[in-house]
Amino acid sequence: MLVRLTHLNFSSEDKDDVKRIYNEEIVPIVRQQKGIVNIMLLEPVKEGDDYISVTQWEDKADADAYEASGTYRQLVDKVKDKYTKKPELRTYTTEVVPSMSAALN
Repeated sequence: MLVRLTHLNFSSEDKDDVKRIYNEEIVPIVRQQKGIVNIMLLEPVKEGDDYISVTQWEDKADADAYEASGTYRQLVDKVKDKYTKKPELRTYTTEVVPSMSAALN
């Protein structure tokens, strides 16, 4: 499994608009991509810290195909007028871990 984290930073007055665009415009498109497992936006507790868009993929090939298609860039650009710094994409591999409820049974 592959996890991609896009670190984004916005001013506090833009946060509601950014969250609306993310949930209403970005999430539906990402959910249509081949191999996507999950997508979520982490909102910082401390003002000024980065927001982090998390996407989880079945495999690297699917994540790479999504990025190569240009869709990733188009979606990140939906909020580019609100950046306070350039977004940063980080990629990680992960193992599937049983859920807590499965471990308790």
